[in-house]
Amino acid sequence: MSNTDDRTQAVADNGGEAIANGTQRDIGGKACVYYDGYWIRRYEVPHDQAAARRELIDQLTKRVFHHTEAGINTPGYNLPEARRAYEAESDPERKRVNAAMLAGALLNRGSDIFTMIFELNRRGIEITPANELMLECESCFLEAFDLGKQVKHYSGEEGLDELWGEPLKVFYMPVAEFYESRYIKIALTMAAIDAIAERMLETFADLPGFARVVPLIEDYCRAAKHESETIKTDPAIFKVWPAFVVAGDHLSGFSAERGATDELRRMGEQGLMLVREGKRLTEWIAFARVPMPKTTANYFERLAAFKRAAAAVRAA
Repeated sequence: MSNTDDRTQAVADNGGEAIANGTQRDIGGKACVYYDGYWIRRYEVPHDQAAARRELIDQLTKRVFHHTEAGINTPGYNLPEARRAYEAESDPERKRVNAAMLAGALLNRGSDIFTMIFELNRRGIEITPANELMLECESCFLEAFDLGKQVKHYSGEEGLDELWGEPLKVFYMPVAEFYESRYIKIALTMAAIDAIAERMLETFADLPGFARVVPLIEDYCRAAKHESETIKTDPAIFKVWPAFVVAGDHLSGFSAERGATDELRRMGEQGLMLVREGKRLTEWIAFARVPMPKTTANYFERLAAFKRAAAAVRAA
């Protein structure tokens, strides 16, 4: 399950030789590429680079709003109003929200402009990198990325500023290089998912009443990694997504055996809350395809405190 275990198994399957990042292989009928200890579902780079770039920018723009706080998907045509409101606001907390709304307007404006550039190029009207439209598009993505550092994940736990940088990456990078950066990010995501599962297993595996949660955690970890590597337009999603949802339902629905004393029962209730919290955190990371280090660190602290408290109850 762990990153170390996956890497060890991959090396063993390779005859004991280390595997270079970028190695491609068919594994169990699935086209894969290897990065940082993980075999990740691989997708062919589209032949039509211009259309692929346009499609990626559109998808990544929508993805930002899907994973961030509500109310910031400001239409690009409202950019002047969003900027005036941001500049006029003096209250720090409200100004942060105005910054998020301005970032949304800038991201949408950049995406809108890129669509226009794409359509003009398709009609034989060349738009060079020095063209005013191209420079305005770049400026919008850059400022959106800068302001996006103030935007929170929809959970309110922390920001995901990496998501704001992805449309900018596609704007600058060859599409093949962007695909490679995606695989590297998914490997980091899988490592984060494994780390959460490992810490949950360390906390709950030997806890009275929690033995049955072990395979549920393992199943959900595996399903979450499969979900993180699969794009929604891949027909494989019709198997991957149901498996992920059902594994999550089973983990959320787990109930510990009732403790014999009030202290043990309270410990069991606290443990169940932490199991469900771990499930939600894994889900957020799998969906966003980026680690959430601050939220994960806070969760690990709560697990450690619970483990100490549980040990004291058992020793009493």
